[in-house]
Amino acid sequence: MIIKDLKNLQYPAIIFYLLKWLFIALVIGVCVGGASAFFLITLHWCTNYREEHTKIIWLLPAAGFLIGALYYYFGKSVVRGNNQLIEEYHYPEKTIPFKMAPLVLVTTLMTHLFGGSAGREGTAVQIGGAIADQFSRFIDLRSLDRRLLLIMGISAGFAAVFGTPLAGAIFALEVLIIGRIRFESLMPSILVAIIADQACRQFGGTHTDYMISEVPNMSLINIGLCIIAGICFGLVARIFSKSTHFWSVLFKKLNYPPLRPVIGGIVIALAVYFMGTTRYVGLGVSTIEASFTEQGLPYDFILKLLFTTFTLGAGFKGGEVTPLFFVGATLGNALFWFLPLPMDLLAAMGFVAVFAGATNTPIACTFMGIELFGIEGGQYIAIACFIGYLFSGHSGIYNSQIIGSAKHPIFNLEKGKILSEIVAFRRSRGDK
Repeated sequence: MIIKDLKNLQYPAIIFYLLKWLFIALVIGVCVGGASAFFLITLHWCTNYREEHTKIIWLLPAAGFLIGALYYYFGKSVVRGNNQLIEEYHYPEKTIPFKMAPLVLVTTLMTHLFGGSAGREGTAVQIGGAIADQFSRFIDLRSLDRRLLLIMGISAGFAAVFGTPLAGAIFALEVLIIGRIRFESLMPSILVAIIADQACRQFGGTHTDYMISEVPNMSLINIGLCIIAGICFGLVARIFSKSTHFWSVLFKKLNYPPLRPVIGGIVIALAVYFMGTTRYVGLGVSTIEASFTEQGLPYDFILKLLFTTFTLGAGFKGGEVTPLFFVGATLGNALFWFLPLPMDLLAAMGFVAVFAGATNTPIACTFMGIELFGIEGGQYIAIACFIGYLFSGHSGIYNSQIIGSAKHPIFNLEKGKILSEIVAFRRSRGDK
């Protein structure tokens, strides 16, 4: 009976499946890891140059016009960025144009060089998705295999740019459908994430190291404190998501898209000039690091939220995730005044929990917290991430996410956002 059961498992087919996707993961991982390393190195140079030549921010409106013109005249087919990858997963139609990768790379570097407030996750994910999907041109793939390629691209880009392969692998699955994960895609996603992370490091990509110095023993009181913090993180994540959509809708009232980042660039440059600081533009990594060790300004998270949502809503390119890290870490730092938990622990909880709420990916963010800060604070991080996820509602920075399972029965009325809406939206744009 045992021998018969073993034969029914069809090990040769399983081994072939493993080798097939291991080979594809190796090629995609090396390509995306190398591209991510180049992106990280050049982004570091742009950040340093901007901080050494702060007056360059006056060129942000001109850079904004160029960014807007590039997408208006050459990039209409890839302008939706991460949302386009999610839509293509749910309703596969045509290969993601490769130009998505160089366009988002160049325009993100321009955004950071001239003083916009943006991140890097969106760029890395789009680069990964565009590179991975090119395999569908040369390999005879089924619909499920095509979806796997998109997942692998998202996973590789995320893992490489943040140095968190486990979080990247889960993020690529969790971000597609709120409340559901397709486990048949997990093995290729993990393989490519690990390979891309290692490739990025080998090509010279570096990541910021964080550390929590003190983690108190868990208790009922500390659970309650984590819940209070998680509620704050979730509400701020919701505000971030709603603000991004608000500015985007507002700027779309300008019928000529290249003018949107011009107006946005003027406002940002003037704001930086009158405030006398570049603290809230770019990635803000130095402020994130400081939030773990010293008391910051209580309104840091509010200003970073405004600068980032305004920048992205105006049409500048980049990601939302590193600014979300900034918002979460500085919010956690501010909560140190009210909650009797260690400052660095609160900053770490906010770092990932605001991200979890804004992207609806609590499992990936819990893994990210453990990869970045260590397993010691894992229970605190998990509570903050899942409470933040619950209190952010079904809004998110990716408006193409569909709801597979409501976060709570009271949200069931929101389940109207289903795949048919994605299909109708794409057809309304003229896609066949």
